[in-house]
Amino acid sequence: MAYVARLNSDYKDRIVGELMNQFNYSSVMQVPRIEKIVLSRGLGEATSDKKVIENAVNEFGLIAGQKAVVTRSKKDISNFKLRKGMPVGCCVTLRQDRMYEFLDRLVNVAMPRIRDFRGVSPKGFDGRGNYNMGVKEQIIFPEIDVDKVDKISGMDITIVTSARTDEEAMALLKCFGFPFQGPKKS
Repeated sequence: MAYVARLNSDYKDRIVGELMNQFNYSSVMQVPRIEKIVLSRGLGEATSDKKVIENAVNEFGLIAGQKAVVTRSKKDISNFKLRKGMPVGCCVTLRQDRMYEFLDRLVNVAMPRIRDFRGVSPKGFDGRGNYNMGVKEQIIFPEIDVDKVDKISGMDITIVTSARTDEEAMALLKCFGFPFQGPKKS
């Protein structure tokens, strides 16, 4: 039998039924699902040091399980000493089983390792059912060896869902175990 990620089978077995009851969908195809997860990092200091890009691509390879793509500048910006085509960042797009594996590690392993963690902000939704969040330190992932890290840097994580509203997307991510912050107590 072929390998199926734990969260993928959990989605099919449990989450679809919960969301169908919660939102009164008439078909299984109406239930929102996660389509892809995009990890990205801007590297402004890469214009002066080429090793920065190399280290970032290697770290993304360890975290995501697939090689990162180097993003390049689209135009010249003289104030930043930037020329068209110079490397300015890197990104990885995860789909299917790799996406579910990364989400599993993010929620169950990496987020509990964040210092003073009280949950992720519910304000990261874009109005179309996608969620954006930032991570300040890449060392929260257990794949990264802290001794080999030159500089602590963060990354942006975008979770693209098929949900039409932020409410549906939030319910989907909560079913996957996303720890959203509760309302502020005064």
